[in-house]
Parts: sequence; structure tokens; C-alpha cells
Amino acid sequence: MAGQHDDMAKPLTMTLEHSGPLHVNSHSTLEEASVVDEKKVLRKMDLRLIPIVSALYLLCFLDRGNIGNARIEGLLEDINLTSPQYNMCLTAFFFTYALFELPSNMVLKRLRPSVWLSAIMVGVGIVMTLMGIVQNYHGLLISRIFLGLAEAGLFPGVAFYITTWYCRHEAQLRLALFFSGASIAGAFSGLLAFAIAANGWRWIFILEGLLTVIVSASAFFIISDYPHEAKFLSEDEKAWVIQRLETQFGTNVEGSKSFQWSHVWEVVSDYHIWVGVVALWGIIVPLYGISFFLPSIIRDLGYSSSNAQLLTVPIYVGGAIFGVVSAWLSDRAKKRSPFLVFHCCCIIIGFTIVIASTGRGVPGVVYFGIFLAVSGIYPGIPSIVNWIGNNLAGDSKRALGLGLHIGMGNMGGAMASNFYRAQDAPNYYLGHGLELGFAVAGLIAVVTLRILYQRANKARGEEGTGNLTANEMARLGDKSPAFRYML
Repeated sequence: MAGQHDDMAKPLTMTLEHSGPLHVNSHSTLEEASVVDEKKVLRKMDLRLIPIVSALYLLCFLDRGNIGNARIEGLLEDINLTSPQYNMCLTAFFFTYALFELPSNMVLKRLRPSVWLSAIMVGVGIVMTLMGIVQNYHGLLISRIFLGLAEAGLFPGVAFYITTWYCRHEAQLRLALFFSGASIAGAFSGLLAFAIAANGWRWIFILEGLLTVIVSASAFFIISDYPHEAKFLSEDEKAWVIQRLETQFGTNVEGSKSFQWSHVWEVVSDYHIWVGVVALWGIIVPLYGISFFLPSIIRDLGYSSSNAQLLTVPIYVGGAIFGVVSAWLSDRAKKRSPFLVFHCCCIIIGFTIVIASTGRGVPGVVYFGIFLAVSGIYPGIPSIVNWIGNNLAGDSKRALGLGLHIGMGNMGGAMASNFYRAQDAPNYYLGHGLELGFAVAGLIAVVTLRILYQRANKARGEEGTGNLTANEMARLGDKSPAFRYML
């Protein structure tokens, strides 16, 4: 069981919810597996698992946000799109995207990650390629709806996938490395748009879509599904990886592979997840506001379209660097909330600077404010998602809980899509103000969530475990009196 017993060693039944019985060194203990070189095994896992899922998310976010680059290269004029219609195309994406994230993780529990994650991204690439031939508003709107449907399962799927390999004090860094694909995509999108724009905005969609199809099809042969099947690990290494996960999360419960509707109710009725949704809104709403409108915001500071594309690059690269560094520190400290509070404060201060300096003839100061906000946004997303995942025990609840948390959180994108209106250019006070308001709400939610977790830990410490057996506590998951929430 997680928390204060994270490092305890005990014999375990080697069974995983998603994989059935394991037949590798099933009677060995963690002490007996101590001959395994921990750093070597983690390095093997990092090199084999993280690059491919990061590449997929880079392409996913690239395809999602490149409409902002296409906009300043003539998209609106060529298909006679009004500003409200453009915003509706952005908004429509999130309805299917948010709706299908929870069902997607249900499917992932039954299919192999190599199959499901690859299929998701091949679909994304096909839709993106076809978006390059749309001729009117309705064609673009339908394309965005299907793009949301196609992309829905990737982020929650990978967030869960990482927890099937790494302990919760290791997952933050890996999720941040994965999510850095989003910030790198922002930089890469600006560079690609700068290079492709001479041929027209359609080629931004077509070429990036074809690239996604090619990489995603190859991912089927690269993604390793679960530790007990990993060909790159020895038998002792497989046993060590799985046994420590079972020790931490208590997943050694027979018969839990089959889907039960009670798992859904456990997730929906967990108020911690809903407070986490508000916290996620405080970060993800600014994320989407920036990703969709950053080129336009920078251009309206007085820069040319080409220079605006290039000036997005340092902002996104900085976000990626800060995200990885923050995650490394968070894993070492085995703390989440202090770093989240800091990230939320960066977003709040950043948008405060933007609002205060906008319209005063100091574009460099506005640019710095945006840079500071993004430096809090990109570390903040994996931090809040991983915090929620860390505090959900049991594979079923963790998979469904992450699906619900990320799915509802992404509804913030539907709101952010309408914050920056053409009539508000070049100052965009309304958009910046709304982003600031959500960031403040997110900070309050983070502090509230920490207090709730802290009180629960204290209460469980006072009550003790009673006469519950190890299996009974495992079935209770994060509601077990032995479970301690990570703070």
C-alpha cells in the first residue's frame, strides 16, 4: 500500500489487473530482487517507453494547435470564415475530445497500449491531412469535431500507461517528459509554419498530418505494452518492476480484470477528482488560450506574421525546460502541491504583467509576461494530472479517474476557445483577464485539495487499520486506512 509503506517489502501474488497472472519469479520478494540494478532498469524503461509516447504527443498537440498558425497565413480569408465561426471550430473540438476520454481509457483497459495508442494517432493523422482540403466553414467544423474524437484517448491513456511501469514518486518526471511534447510542438509548429507558409496554409495541415500517420503506424511496433511482456528486460528485472508496483498500489487482487460499473461510480463520487478538475482548469484554460492564439497575440504587438511565428519558439522551449526541471525536483522531494502552488503563481503574475503592460508601447514586457505564464502552464499540467493519478489506487480506478479528470479538465479548452475575440485586438483585455481569473481559481483549488488530502491522512493515522486483512485493504484502494495521499 502506498504512502508510509512505499518502501516495505513483502511477498505478493504476482497478478496485474490488465494482464492476468504473471509467471515470473512469483515467489521472490523485493529483498531477493535487490540484485537488480535499479538505475539501469529505470534507464532501460526511460529509453524504451518515453521517447515514442512523447513523439506521439508532440504530433498530437502539433495537429491540434496548428490551426492558430494557419489562421495568420490566410485560413479565414480563403474559406470566408468569420471570427465567431473560427472560434466555434475551436470550441467544437473539445466537445468530442472531452466526452470520449473516459470511454477511451475503458477501451485501453481491454486492448494493448501498442494497439490503441497507435490507432488513435493514425486516426488523428488522417483527419488532419483531410483538413487540408476543406473548402468552407462546415467542412472545417466537421473536421475539428472528428479531430477531437480521434485525439481523445492519447493523453489520459499515456498518463495511465506510465503508472503501469513507474512508482508514483517516479511518474512525475516521466509524465513531464511526455508532456514536454506539447511545448516542443508549439515551438516546432512555429518553425514548420514559417517554412511551409510560402506554399499556403493547406500544406501546414497536409504535411503535418502525413507525418503523424507515418510515425503513428510505426509506433505499433515500438510501444511495449506491460512490464511482464517487456522483451528488453530480463526475468529478474520484470519481477522487480512489477513487484514494487504491487507493493505500492496493492493491485494484487484476483478477478479485477473484468469491467465493473461500480468502478465508474467510485470515480464519479470521488470529490477529490472534482476539486482536481477545477485545479486543472486553472492551468489548462490558459494553456489553450495561449496555444490557439499566441501567434495572433504576438503579431498584434506589431510584429510581422513570419516573425510572430518565430517568436513563439522561445516561449515553448522555455516551457518544456521548466516542466522537466520542476518534475525532477518534485519527484526528488516526493511532493506535488508546493510546486503546483508555485506554477499557479507564475501564471497569475504573468497575466498580471501582460494586462498591466498591454497598450503602453512596451511589447517586450508583454512578451515577458506571456513567457512567465507559459513557464507556469507547461510544468503545471503534468503536475496536477500526476498528483491526481498518484492518489488513486487500483488500476481500474486510476485509469477511469484519470480519464474523467482529464476529460472534464479539457472542457476548459471549449471555454478558452472563445476568450480571444477579433474585436478585442490588439489588446485582448477580456481574454487575458479571463485567463487570469481561471488561474486564481486553480490556485485556490490546489490549496483546497492539499488541505483535504492532509486531513484524510491525519484521520487515517489516528484511526489505524483495524482488523482488515491485506486483501481487504487492497480492495479498498485509496480509501484504505493504510493508504496515504501524496501531498
